[in-house]
Amino acid sequence: MQSPGLKIAAVIAALASAMAVSPATHAQQAIKHVLLISIDGMHAVDYQNCVAAETCPTLTGLGHHGVHYTRTSTSRPSDSFPGLVAIVTGGTPKLFGGYYDVSYDRVLAPPKITTGNGVAGGTCTPGQPNGTRIEYEEGVEFDQSQLGGGFYTGIDAGYKEINPDRLPRDPYNNCQPVYPWNYIRANTIFGVIHKTGGYTAWADKHAVYSLVSGPTGTTTPSNVDDYYSPEINSNVIPLPGVTTATGFDCGTLTSSTGNSGDFTGDFDAVKCNDQLKVNAVVNWIGGKTHLGDKTAPVPAIFGMNFQAVSVGEKLIEFGVKGGYSDAAGTPTPAMQGEIEFVDAAIGQMVKALKSNGLVDSTAIIITAKHGQSPIDTHRFMKIPDNTPTTLLASDSTLTSHVPFSESTLNPNGIGATEDDISQIWLTDPDSDRASGVTTASEATVQAAVDLLEANAVADGIGQIFYAGSLETTYGKPGIPEHLGPCCAFDGRGGDPRVPDLIVQPNVGVIYTGSSKKQAEHGGFAQDDTNVMLLVSHPGLHAKTVEAFVETSHVAPTILRILGLDPTELKAVQVEGTPVLPGLGL
Repeated sequence: MQSPGLKIAAVIAALASAMAVSPATHAQQAIKHVLLISIDGMHAVDYQNCVAAETCPTLTGLGHHGVHYTRTSTSRPSDSFPGLVAIVTGGTPKLFGGYYDVSYDRVLAPPKITTGNGVAGGTCTPGQPNGTRIEYEEGVEFDQSQLGGGFYTGIDAGYKEINPDRLPRDPYNNCQPVYPWNYIRANTIFGVIHKTGGYTAWADKHAVYSLVSGPTGTTTPSNVDDYYSPEINSNVIPLPGVTTATGFDCGTLTSSTGNSGDFTGDFDAVKCNDQLKVNAVVNWIGGKTHLGDKTAPVPAIFGMNFQAVSVGEKLIEFGVKGGYSDAAGTPTPAMQGEIEFVDAAIGQMVKALKSNGLVDSTAIIITAKHGQSPIDTHRFMKIPDNTPTTLLASDSTLTSHVPFSESTLNPNGIGATEDDISQIWLTDPDSDRASGVTTASEATVQAAVDLLEANAVADGIGQIFYAGSLETTYGKPGIPEHLGPCCAFDGRGGDPRVPDLIVQPNVGVIYTGSSKKQAEHGGFAQDDTNVMLLVSHPGLHAKTVEAFVETSHVAPTILRILGLDPTELKAVQVEGTPVLPGLGL
C-alpha cells in the first residue's frame, strides 16, 4: 500500500482532463495533505449566490481552480451525526448504523447515570437485549455548560470531555460503555490514513465527534492524533485575545450575550466558538498542535466544521432574524454576516497554507454535513404540540409502546427525535420479556400509522415511511439473529437501530416549541439535503459538475487523492461508494 502523498506528476497523468499544471514545474511536489471543511448548513445555492454577489472572495478564489458540484446530497436523515459519518466513512446510515445524535438501540443498555440532556440511567442485564435511548451529543460530557466539557480548562477541549458513565452500555461486552467511535459500524478515512502512518487531526462542535476516528476497540479515538472540540452548547464566556476573521473582539462576550445562554444564541458568539477551531486549523498548518503550544507534523487529513452558517440560518435573536429574505436564498444581513465570516476564516487557512509553502501539496474539500429547511421562511410552520411521537405517547392504546424517554408520561426525558423529521421507535413491552426482546409487532406499527394518518393534517405530515417503504432504504427494524459485542451487524435478522417509523412533514414544518429559530435540519427535504461541494487545488481547472453526487463520495475521493486504496473503506467494499466524478481519478 502506498503511503499518503501522491506525486503531482502521477496526478497529472491520472487527471489529464482536469489538471493544468506543468509536469516540469511540479514534478517534485506532492499532494500530501487534504484540508476537509464542513460548513454546516451551507446549501449549493448559498455558494452560488455569494459567488455571484462577490461577497465570498475566498470561496470564489478556490473555485477558480476547483470542481464545483451543484447536485450534492447529504445523508438521509440529514442530521449532523449521520451527516459527518457519511463524509468520513463513505457509507449510508444503513451501513454505519447512525440515524441521529439522539436515537434508540434495541440491544444496548442505558448509561449508568442520566445524561445532561435527560437520557435516563438504568441497569444493564448482561447477555440479553436491553433497549435504550442513545445520546451522542453534548449531554454525555461531564459538564456541557463549560467550554471544555467539565474536564479541560481555559480554551482547551477534546474527547476526554466524555463521561463514560453517561454512555450506553453493551450487554454483550460486560456492560462496558460504548464510546462514539466504537458505535460506528464502518471504518473511516482517519483510520485508513492513520494505519499508513499519516498524522490526523479534526475539530468539531462536541466531544463525541471524535467518532471520526472510527472503531478502535479501545477507550480512546486513537485514529485521530489531535482532536479539538470547544463545546458549542456551553455557556457563553469572554474569550480574551480571540478575534474573529471579520474583526469581532471575542473578549467582549458576556454571560448574558445572546438569547439562549450558549454560543448558538448569538450571531457573534457562534463566530467566536468557530474561530477557536479555525485557530486550531491554522496551528496544524503551521506544524503545531491545536493550541499552538507544541510542535507536530502537518496532518495528512485535517479540518473542522463551521457552525456559524447553520446558526445564522435558524436563529431569531431578540427579533433579529437570520435565514433568508426570499425563496431564491437571498440572505438577510445577519445571515450574510455569518457567510462572510466563514469565507474570511477559510481565507486565514489559505493564507497559512501559502506562508508555510503548502498550497501545492494540499487539496481543499469544502462541503456540509447537512443543509437547513426551509430556505423560504414563508413556508415555516412551527408545530409545538401533538407532534407525531407525543401523539402516539398520549394515545391510550399506544402509550406503553413508546420508549419511556419519548413518552409524555416522562416529564424529564430527552424527548423525541424530532426536528423537521420524526423518527419513531416502538416497543411491545409484553413480548418475550424473559429474553429482553422488546421489538414492536406489525400490528403495533400499523396502529401507530393509522393514528398518524388520522391526524396528518394537524401534524403537518407529508409522508410516512414504514414496513416496505422504510426497509428498502434502511433494512428491517428488530433484533439481529446473531448477537454479540457491539457494534457488529451482519445484516441477518432485524437491525436494532432502524426506526419503526419515519415521518417526513410538509416542507417548512418544524416540530419545536422554540420561539428562537425559524428552520431546522434532519429531514429529507431539498433544503435539508442539497449542500455545496467544492474540490480545490492549484492544478485544477474551474469546472462545474451537474451529475448527482453524495457527500459520502468524499471519503474514497480523499483516499485516492492521497494515493491510498479506497477499497480499504468498508463502505466501498459493501456499498460500492465511488470517487467523485469530474476529477479524472
